[in-house]
Amino acid sequence: MRIPDAAPGAKVLAFGHYQPANVVTNDDLSKNMDTNDEWIQSRVGIKERRVAPATETLEDMAVQAGGKALAASGLSPADVDLVIVATCTLESQIPNAAAIVANRLGIQSPGAFDVNAACAGFCYALATASAAVRGGAARHVLVIGAEKLSQWVDWTDRATAVIFADGAGAAVVGPSDEPRIGPVVWGSSGDKSDAIIIDDRHSHLRQEGQTVFRWATTALHPVAREACERAGVDPADLAAFVPHQANLRIIEAIARKIGADQAVVARDIVLAGNTSAASIPLALSRMIERGEVRSGGLALLLGFGAGLTYAGQVIEIP
Repeated sequence: MRIPDAAPGAKVLAFGHYQPANVVTNDDLSKNMDTNDEWIQSRVGIKERRVAPATETLEDMAVQAGGKALAASGLSPADVDLVIVATCTLESQIPNAAAIVANRLGIQSPGAFDVNAACAGFCYALATASAAVRGGAARHVLVIGAEKLSQWVDWTDRATAVIFADGAGAAVVGPSDEPRIGPVVWGSSGDKSDAIIIDDRHSHLRQEGQTVFRWATTALHPVAREACERAGVDPADLAAFVPHQANLRIIEAIARKIGADQAVVARDIVLAGNTSAASIPLALSRMIERGEVRSGGLALLLGFGAGLTYAGQVIEIP
């Protein structure tokens, strides 16, 4: 027995992203609930977020981001043999988003499945894609994080409505002569599963903000440092730190603790809000587009959220 077409390593070939056109500012939200710009910025660091209209679906956003990543990679749809969509906000669980997105992008007969690890979903999917390439199960993988959180938020609840937003980010993963996606460090804290929850299909998202904040600011920096250690990377050598865009205070607290003072820290949340599984690829794709990080530099990705789940890995920036 042998494993055909296995590769010694895997790498990210390109990123792509998409955001809805509709911008919702803090002043807009203050018209419907007891809040204001100063209160929101002081607690979560968000100035504005993007919200998709009812006519724009999660799959629509995923297609846009995935298509951009595919074009940037230089590959054709025929080159992709696996599509993974990380999401936790589908309107319906069947059919999965991945098969729909693949078909709309012209990718014929790929493996296609969704991953639900909430805000850690993109890192879970990226690790799965890397393993598939290294194990010979796939040659090129399209990995997409896409969320339409607006359809699960109570827009009169300032505990959640000020935070969550819509968008998509994507990456194309392919073979490499050496590992350029580091080992994943992942796990969960199921004892805190009720900290972020949707009770049933007729309910809105609820979260215990203080519980999540304490967990994120105390439990996750060791995960980030372990991801660096397992990749053989000194945090001082990182070019970028791209954590899940949950809350600006959480981002800055973790960044201070990992010892990567020279790294560019993603703060996409300020203008994009919390887009769950989309936030990491969306943030890094925008950093690349703005020229804030260089090709070949090392980026530490760290996803965390409902479940509670977490995952981190170091990648080489394409």
